[in-house]
Amino acid sequence: MDGEDFFGAAYKGSKQFTQQQVKTANATGFGAAADDYAERGIDLNEQLIKNKPATFFFKMKGDAMQQAGIFDGDILIVDRSLKLVNGKIIVAVLNGELLVRRFHKNFSSAFLIPENTRYKPVNLAEFSDFKVWGVVVHSIRSFEKLI
Repeated sequence: MDGEDFFGAAYKGSKQFTQQQVKTANATGFGAAADDYAERGIDLNEQLIKNKPATFFFKMKGDAMQQAGIFDGDILIVDRSLKLVNGKIIVAVLNGELLVRRFHKNFSSAFLIPENTRYKPVNLAEFSDFKVWGVVVHSIRSFEKLI
């Protein structure tokens, strides 16, 4: 492999570079005075994804979590490596169906709580097939109407 370059497909982020290391082109040959003080841009992968292999994106369908700020069509970022904690919003598999709900556990039982008064809480004691698929860590909403 002498002389060959290998380019991996995995995104490694931009944390290893500072703004001064990023080459910029200037037609006059002189850099701007503010270049020395410029900050590195925001990398959404760095901000929103903590564990890349365990992170997945879902599109929310339905209005069960509106009061939590999650609306129909929002993109959910779900981390499968996070542990289930009381009060977290999760993607659950209940009898083969995916649900996005808030997990709540008390002394005697556990519930999946919707954030919309039109829906009723689900008592998990009534179901034999329940699994936590992952924990919702972020919701992304577009204000542009998709066509």
